[in-house]
Amino acid sequence: MDREPSAELFDLRFDDFARLAGVGTGTLYRHFPTREALAEAVYHGEVAALCDRARRLQATLPAAEALATFLRGMVDHIDAHKGLARTLATLMPDRSGALAEGSRTLEQAVTDLVAAAVRDGTVRDDVDAGAVMMALHGISAAHDRPGWRAEADDVITLVLDGLRRPL
Repeated sequence: MDREPSAELFDLRFDDFARLAGVGTGTLYRHFPTREALAEAVYHGEVAALCDRARRLQATLPAAEALATFLRGMVDHIDAHKGLARTLATLMPDRSGALAEGSRTLEQAVTDLVAAAVRDGTVRDDVDAGAVMMALHGISAAHDRPGWRAEADDVITLVLDGLRRPL
């Protein structure tokens, strides 16, 4: 079985991941015997880090600012991890349940941010986090477009403006 990801899927070889993790290749293979297992672990780690960030922002910033900071940070994250979604889809086609679970977990973090902003009166109460997640998915899916970054930032601005409670 070929254990090293192809160049178009990862910038790093499987052995490079071991070196970066500070473990031997054998140790990495014992914990992640397939590329799929490694991809799933990376995905769950990313989701956990994003959810942790959402909680920290909610605990330290006013609700509307926490939501805006998180959404703008999601664009940064998508930009920094452009190949991750494609890699996961390629390596994990039969693990859609794992991807769906992560998506639900991330949506709950966004739901909590939106709900806090609704409670403090800065965000409308007639739009739910599902619409926000749809915008994030659209941004992610369009990452190959020329001018993607500027357009992604514009979409987040539109979402935030659309969520703002009218005066």
